[in-house]
Amino acid sequence: MAEIGIIGAGSWGTALAWLLNNNGHKCRIYSALPDEIEMFKKYHENRDKLPGVVLFDKTDYTADLSAAIRDKDVIVMAVPSQFVRKTAAQMSEFVKDGQKIIDVAKGIEEGTCMTMSQIIKQEIPQADVSVLSGPSHAEEVGKGIPTTIVVGSKTKATAEYLQNVFMSDVFRVYISPDLLGMEVGAALKNVIALAAGCADGLGYGDNTKAALITRGIAEISRLGVAMGGNAATFAGLTGMGDLIVTCASMHSRNRRCGILIGQGKTLEEAQAEIKMVVEGVFSAKAAMELAQKYNVEMPIITEVNKVLFEGKNASDAVKDLMMRDKKIENPLIPWE
Repeated sequence: MAEIGIIGAGSWGTALAWLLNNNGHKCRIYSALPDEIEMFKKYHENRDKLPGVVLFDKTDYTADLSAAIRDKDVIVMAVPSQFVRKTAAQMSEFVKDGQKIIDVAKGIEEGTCMTMSQIIKQEIPQADVSVLSGPSHAEEVGKGIPTTIVVGSKTKATAEYLQNVFMSDVFRVYISPDLLGMEVGAALKNVIALAAGCADGLGYGDNTKAALITRGIAEISRLGVAMGGNAATFAGLTGMGDLIVTCASMHSRNRRCGILIGQGKTLEEAQAEIKMVVEGVFSAKAAMELAQKYNVEMPIITEVNKVLFEGKNASDAVKDLMMRDKKIENPLIPWE
């Protein structure tokens, strides 16, 4: 049995607490919101963000950050991506040398263009930082619906340890050394999902969705490889797998936000209706910064930025994508 601290009591933190409890581990969940802690203590459930997923009685809840970190075998970082740096900085003084921290937030920081694991390592240099990523909606993980996912770590020993902690008969865990590729795929699929949602909101069909997913992974792969990620990662669970589920599911906040924008709502109106963090919005600008830095063409993500931040009509963005210069689908395939 492992002692696990979960930093963040949202839907993903709650679902992972359920999974880890079910695996026989002892979890302590931290929230900076006293009302949220009181709700957990009373109901053992996040009735606002993940209703119906009731945690074991042995789960602890605390608003004391140090109590969630000290003497823990593993720390799960489950705060939204835009709060990762601030939270990591607050955690640092309580984290011991070699402490295993596994991040489950997905995003690229605007301005620095750093991934979440890079931010955590910068703020907590003494930690052993890993990531958990893949096609995995909290709403399904918390119900024990079969899910496959990947742990990315710098060392195989850490990856295998975390694989054993998380793996169960409903949660299959693979391991990978390609943290960068995993995190680029995880962050940018949220931006493509906004585009897929816009297409749904406009009333377009399966043909459009398939095009956005396929060409979207091409964009993500181009950038990820240019940054130093492995091409094979983008064909796997944290690349194509995560992109498919995020573009197709109504559990996806990014897709739901895109649907509302496609129906004519502003970004602000869509975010207010979702009532949860839409991480693709925060990654979209960073994706453009990276595209410019690495001189990578990313037409879908470019159009998403124009729709989100420049007031461009979503249907006009689709038309402009369709009427781009003629291309060869895969320039690596030679003609005879």
